[in-house]
Amino acid sequence: MEDAADRTRVEWREWGEAAFAEAADRDVPLLVALVASWSDWCRQMDERTYAEPRIAANVNDDFVPVRVDADRHPRVRERYNMGGFPSTVFVTPEGNHIAGATFLEPEGFRQVLQRVRETWDEQGEDAGQVPRSLQGGEPPRGPVDGEIERLLAGQLGDQYDDEHAGWGTSEKFPLPGTIEFALKRERDQALRTLDAVARNLTDDVDGGFFRFAHGRDWSDPQREKVLSENASLLRAFAHAYLHTGSEAYRDPAADAIDYLTGTLWTGAAFGGSEAASAYFDAPDEERAGHEEPAVDETAYADVNALAADALLAFASYTDDETATRYAERTLDYLADSLVDDGTVRHFDAPAAPTGLLADRAQVTQAFATAAQVLGDGYLDTAVAVADATIDDLQDATGAFQDGPGEDVGLLDMPLRPIDDAATFANALVDLHYLTGDDRYLDAARDAVGAFAGAADRMGVQVASYGTAASRVVDRPLVVAVADEVGSDLHRAALRMADHEKVVLPDADSERETAWLETTDGTTAAVDSPEALADLVASTQ
Repeated sequence: MEDAADRTRVEWREWGEAAFAEAADRDVPLLVALVASWSDWCRQMDERTYAEPRIAANVNDDFVPVRVDADRHPRVRERYNMGGFPSTVFVTPEGNHIAGATFLEPEGFRQVLQRVRETWDEQGEDAGQVPRSLQGGEPPRGPVDGEIERLLAGQLGDQYDDEHAGWGTSEKFPLPGTIEFALKRERDQALRTLDAVARNLTDDVDGGFFRFAHGRDWSDPQREKVLSENASLLRAFAHAYLHTGSEAYRDPAADAIDYLTGTLWTGAAFGGSEAASAYFDAPDEERAGHEEPAVDETAYADVNALAADALLAFASYTDDETATRYAERTLDYLADSLVDDGTVRHFDAPAAPTGLLADRAQVTQAFATAAQVLGDGYLDTAVAVADATIDDLQDATGAFQDGPGEDVGLLDMPLRPIDDAATFANALVDLHYLTGDDRYLDAARDAVGAFAGAADRMGVQVASYGTAASRVVDRPLVVAVADEVGSDLHRAALRMADHEKVVLPDADSERETAWLETTDGTTAAVDSPEALADLVASTQ
């Protein structure tokens, strides 16, 4: 357990069967503290609440306290998160929710402890409830057609903040997946949002992007840096550079690479986050006098794969050698340390969760992208992980469950996350064209169809689902290149201004030619980058 837990007075247990069995034996609830290593609020609750002797004694006497790192246990996070970190959740020995909150000051926490004790004494297991998201029922299936993309694209305009950019009218999250969807549908919205991110969420001193802004005008940033957001924004800025050719988008992407490789790189892969701290609140010229924030060096599969994919995007548009080198090293780490016979371990530890949809989806996408950018030596890994994921996690509804069932708490209850399904569906579309196997397109269509009945109720936060739907319904731009990886013709194919395209390198035909694979068949072949650009333009 992390050092922060040791500094409290609470006798924390690890998440697992033993803690739930102890709660049943003692006939008491569990207190599940869901924390994140990068969260300053988690640190403050440790110092101000859990370290208070009387509170710690009450927790130890009347509950089984369990501490869970949200990044290390994402399936626990999705079932017990109360909307932020820390999440303080009171749970029956069966795993059901009794009550919950986020950060609590000592006095408020004492009151909650008292109420939960009284509720448990009066009702016992009957006090617990299963969250609505886990209460069963099939997902809202519907037809897979162009209406899905149209509805999601309409939400871009409905929820866009014309005054400050971004989507929504309260706190502003960058929403990189939404930006990527908008780049082809509402480009001005996407670019204005990236401009706002670059102005307001960039750390001009140490590099990297802060996680979000509390103000609608992008003011008051929340000053932690997580790999998932930085990698996603790197890719979004790279795609914006592809579409515009503007250094205004290339430069932030390059700066993000400097941050990733300079601060989060562990020597083998990327660490998960850099914590918020007083260091970031100090004036720029005074930072050197403060202790630098801690970096969580745990290399998680999903976000490392996302980072590799983002680096490959930038490398394919710019020939950047640093991006290429770190992408290759990250892919090697994933293949050697975390991927085994089609499944993926969340991080490199014996007790780490295995077979999670998020890990498998991002790994499949990263290796499918690598097959397009670096060559087909990476394709076998993408195929192996995709095949195992379809076999293991796609259920009769067509949706993908978030991981294998485990009889601990609520982990045995199915959860079908739409965002991870969208990531995987996009990867499956790529694999369909890279391999010619219809199984992948069929699985992607089923995954999209599982949620299509709710497309009219979706917000921009899941716009990546609209990207997946559009690529399932209408063939994306598919460029085949009968030339070696890295040739002028291959590089030109990667730089066609459509970040949703698929490039098939080293295709089987007359050498040093390229063509498009369309719904009407193959086009005539061309033999120069200029002719390829003209060919693509003529089909748009």
